[in-house]
Amino acid sequence: MLSTLIWFPILGAIAIAFLPLRQPKLVALTVSGITLLWSLWVASQFDFTDSLQLQEYLPWLETLGLNYQLGVDGLSLPLLMLNGLLTWIAIYSSQEDVKRPRLFYSLILLVSGAVAGAFLAQNLLLFFLFYEVELVPFYLLISIWGGEKCNYAATKFLLYTALSGTLILVAFLGLVWLEGADSFAYKALMGQSLPQWLQIVLLSFILVGFGIKIPLMPLHTWLPDTYVAASTPVAILLGGVLAKLGAYGIFRFGLGLFPEAWATLAPGLATWATVSVLYGATIAIAQKDIKRMVAYSSIGHMGYILLGGAALTDLSLVGAVAQMVAHGLILAILFHLVGVIESKVGTRELDVLNGLMNPVRGLPLVSALLILGGMASAGIPGLVGFIAEFLVFQGSYSVFPVQTLLCVVGTGLTAVYFVILLNRTCFGKLDNAIAYFPKVEWRERVPALILAITIFFLGIQPTWLVRWSESTTHTMVSATLAQPTIAQAADSPLPASQTSLP
Repeated sequence: MLSTLIWFPILGAIAIAFLPLRQPKLVALTVSGITLLWSLWVASQFDFTDSLQLQEYLPWLETLGLNYQLGVDGLSLPLLMLNGLLTWIAIYSSQEDVKRPRLFYSLILLVSGAVAGAFLAQNLLLFFLFYEVELVPFYLLISIWGGEKCNYAATKFLLYTALSGTLILVAFLGLVWLEGADSFAYKALMGQSLPQWLQIVLLSFILVGFGIKIPLMPLHTWLPDTYVAASTPVAILLGGVLAKLGAYGIFRFGLGLFPEAWATLAPGLATWATVSVLYGATIAIAQKDIKRMVAYSSIGHMGYILLGGAALTDLSLVGAVAQMVAHGLILAILFHLVGVIESKVGTRELDVLNGLMNPVRGLPLVSALLILGGMASAGIPGLVGFIAEFLVFQGSYSVFPVQTLLCVVGTGLTAVYFVILLNRTCFGKLDNAIAYFPKVEWRERVPALILAITIFFLGIQPTWLVRWSESTTHTMVSATLAQPTIAQAADSPLPASQTSLP
């Protein structure tokens, strides 16, 4: 069942690449659509009261401790559905005349299958294999179909991601060798008995490795160049899916395998998250390129995820998972709309754009959806960004009040730079020297409308967002709160009756 989410898109990629198909985009849309529906069917079979489910096991290279082990829980399931949706959105929103279409769509499907495999893998080496598979496809997607300075951005992405994988592999190998285990099975390595200082060393490798992928400041310098150089579909996958793989890895392999070390480092992690939030928001305010502004905003919003994980209460951790999904949806709609604006107006510069809300000669629907995306990113109630951030802040305040309040300030700064963006882009008088902009076709509106409906629905029905992860996150919190450091950090931890969600 779970293998279908991995191998169906990979087989689709192979078919598109090597068979003489006349309509590769239609085939890719069909494959990604079926994969999305299958992920929703998996969700329908999910038991909210259980942890790891629908497990698959196949012996492989047992002498190396590598076996084909899959499973899904409340941490991975929401991200699987997000991966399926954004893959379909990326394929649908790609240009009809994209060059080398068979290679383009096969690479996107290959990325989708590899990311699903990483979310489902229950063996550390198997996870690493899937984690590395997406490296070359993303490099090619950026370098071949990117914009200005795409080769530089793709090379930078490749080097940073290669370093990320190296650090993670060192941590995995070190854990198995130092523990004397004969397998890389995730479950077998939980509850290891290494000295705390060794756990902290290994956890540090994992934090830096996955911190590059997220990315967190100061490991972020590849992000603005890569996001800006990438085409719109690739930027959606980079920010909406790939960054979430980094956050997933920190929780799954950092928090899950090293709860004692995590408890010790929690205050530092909360501070790191706060610095990332404030840095990302402050730098975004200074940007003139709206795509670069959205890219920098991603750094700050991913910091909320780390804050929720550092506080490690039921509310904060379930909020962190919700923030992964919310940020993926919001970033996707923003990148898509920025791409539409650039294609119709011919620029992304704030000093040039003006009056796009003009109902006759502007882009009124695109502007309205851009306002909705900005409001969701700023955490306006009724939209998905609000509930995710509220859960993180509500759950984190009792443990790290200062860091939480500073992150709330970061939310205010988010509103500042989106007000700047929307005021200069959507409002004001349209330059009379500019003729009518090309009409936005319905084909270009559909992805944004789907994302907008999802953002609004999950904002008014947050239970549909948080219920998947409650049981899993509660188990992770229970395992880690037994550690004395995090218990002492909490001035007045909430009782279980107050941390459960309705």
